[in-house]
Amino acid sequence: MVEIKTIFCGDENFPALLKEIPDTPEKIFVLGNEAILNNDLKIAIVGTRKASAVGRSLARKFAKELAELGAVVVSGLAMGIDSAAHEGALEAKCPPTSQAGGRQGKTIAVLANGLDKIYPAQNENLAKKILEFNGAIISEYPEDTPSFPSQFLERNRIVSGLCAATIVIEAPDRSGSLATARYAAEQGREVFVVPGPANDINYIGSHKLIRDGAILITSVEDVIEDLGIEIFKVEESRKYLEIDDPQKQQIINAIIESGQPLDVDKISKLANLEPQIVNQLVAFLVIEGILKETEKGYTI
Repeated sequence: MVEIKTIFCGDENFPALLKEIPDTPEKIFVLGNEAILNNDLKIAIVGTRKASAVGRSLARKFAKELAELGAVVVSGLAMGIDSAAHEGALEAKCPPTSQAGGRQGKTIAVLANGLDKIYPAQNENLAKKILEFNGAIISEYPEDTPSFPSQFLERNRIVSGLCAATIVIEAPDRSGSLATARYAAEQGREVFVVPGPANDINYIGSHKLIRDGAILITSVEDVIEDLGIEIFKVEESRKYLEIDDPQKQQIINAIIESGQPLDVDKISKLANLEPQIVNQLVAFLVIEGILKETEKGYTI
């Protein structure tokens, strides 16, 4: 049995984005590679358990392409869209990083029960593969906690809270993925939706999200463009992980972790540095060509 690690909210290695959400868990339990909780861009892919073949194929394709660009795919290990998203990420081939290691795409599964038991049981092999390929499985619930219905909704805020954005693929009218999308919007994260046929019941909720302001996408390129970020290949990112100045490194890590441009105040909060120090160091990093300034803030 892989060791279950406990990370408290006040710990340095607690996911920075998760600290920002309104109902931050006091602690999380982790199986596997805890480094990817903080050192990589994360994007959630969610949708119905009763997914069509087309929906599963789309989830797998989006996840694989995002993972090949260096993003970590986050989902809930449920049947249907969740499983397809995890599988797609694991199919990706990408260069190793000094932080996460390995050549396989990375994915994080968030469970609604204790980590001593994988739920659903049909996905035990998938869970093993996630760990084998240097991913992680996490939960806010201690061992021996069963999966009560209310905990799946609570779990969804963590799926979105870990991520810079959430992608919804096939969401019926009463899908749990709609709750994930709602949490993402409340947390100030982007919500992307893949549209479908007008008369398909698996897309009723998806189309409502679009009407309510979610961003319609048809490709990974849409996600990257709308987020206003440049997902960089790992070979390019290595130089940013080897900077000698620890405070500059904190700033870079904060921007990488957020997966989106940040202003000075946001960087100051995430990097735990005084705004005046951030102002000075950001100026140097821009001059050095490591950061660039955009309308939305500073990015790699």
